[in-house]
Amino acid sequence: MMRLFDTARNAVVPFEPQPEVLMYTCGITPYDATHLGHAATFMAYDILQRRLIDLGHTVKCVRNVTDVDDPLFAKAKELGVHYLDLAAGEEARFNADMEALNMLPMSSTPRASSAIPDIRGFIGMVLDRGFAYQSGGNVYFDVSKFPSFGSVSNYSEEFMVELANERGGNIADPNKRHPLDFVLWQTSAPDEPAWETMWGAGRPGWHIECSALALRELGTTIDLHGGGSDLIFPHHECERAQSEAATGAPFVRHWMHVAMVSMDGHKMSKSRGNLVFVDALRKEWDPRVIRLGLVAHHYRVEWEWNTNIMPDALTRLQLWQSVSFNAETAKSPESMSVLAEVRDALDDDLNTPLALQLIDSAARAQVNVVAVAELLGVVL
Repeated sequence: MMRLFDTARNAVVPFEPQPEVLMYTCGITPYDATHLGHAATFMAYDILQRRLIDLGHTVKCVRNVTDVDDPLFAKAKELGVHYLDLAAGEEARFNADMEALNMLPMSSTPRASSAIPDIRGFIGMVLDRGFAYQSGGNVYFDVSKFPSFGSVSNYSEEFMVELANERGGNIADPNKRHPLDFVLWQTSAPDEPAWETMWGAGRPGWHIECSALALRELGTTIDLHGGGSDLIFPHHECERAQSEAATGAPFVRHWMHVAMVSMDGHKMSKSRGNLVFVDALRKEWDPRVIRLGLVAHHYRVEWEWNTNIMPDALTRLQLWQSVSFNAETAKSPESMSVLAEVRDALDDDLNTPLALQLIDSAARAQVNVVAVAELLGVVL
């Protein structure tokens, strides 16, 4: 039985989906190249998908592209280009990085800009059910009408207000009834794109984009929702609230979040500029080395980039290759035994560090590890 940590339940619990697994992961805001923090996040879900497929499931995984958002608009303005042109170019770079790292293709990668009609309809549902209000030309979600707000993060109201203030929640907005109320639709600034609605011209809030896309692409209730741990609040907390307010049904059965990657003592972030870009690493290292460098860390444990990670991963790849040249031994009893052990490690909250140690030990014992390496997406 597979067991995964569920953020909302704050525990490692059984993950027992139906034969078809419905997954949604929050994707990139495409205004710069893919950094290791992105890659580590999407690698965790790639490993999960591979194990689910290995178990006999089909997986329908959707990863959005947030091409309607403040950082993208600001970067496009700085460069003097149209925001959608910038987004398309960066999305292409991201896709090239994901393909090079041998990530499984998504079932769909919808753009927020494709969902404006869906978003308008979604906001209408939330308003009709009494969970939102109009004020100052904007539409806000009314958290006072949703008593379980906070149940994804399990944060106190005081801490949520503090985080909202740090993360663009505009808690002092005079049009709000409560500091934690969040925008579903907002008036656009003069130099921002705008779409017509019955509430006036404007653009969607950040959180509503994912709710509308998840509903359109996967339906009312999904098995697993993922993203970086920095999205737990406010993004995923708000996403759950508005989705369940709109449909009246549970939104997500299992919340899975990936820990942050740091550099120079701080979380890798575009705003800080402390980044290691995947396309730069690809110029120096085999993509399989990059992949192994990422899966060496457990998805729930924060880790710091250092210059030993790639050389250590290269040493590991060379070890595995040294015993995997003989096709006749690829399915030997010894190889099948280590495959079973690695499957157990992955079923135990996706324990990739243990999986790598098991493969290393097998390789040192001259056991062919081709099959088990492929389970981790490494083709020898």
